[in-house]
Amino acid sequence: MNKVGELTKAFTSQKTSRDMLEFLKGILTPNELEEMSTRLQIVKLIKKGLPHQEIARRLEVGVATVTRGSRELRKGRFKNI
Repeated sequence: MNKVGELTKAFTSQKTSRDMLEFLKGILTPNELEEMSTRLQIVKLIKKGLPHQEIARRLEVGVATVTRGSRELRKGRFKNI
């Protein structure tokens, strides 16, 4: 199994939200955890139909970061979000 496969397995083996949070806190820096949380919010706001500029302003990120989220959505990712 490759490194990404091992990471995926580690994510999916977490049984509760608390377990997942502890895992994330252990594997990510506080800044990385915050960035991942922001990216999730970007996807959710795009799905709600907010303009990219509004999302960028609300979340204090660049429009390019929002555009990246939009591009990933068009690829069919985040179906369960």
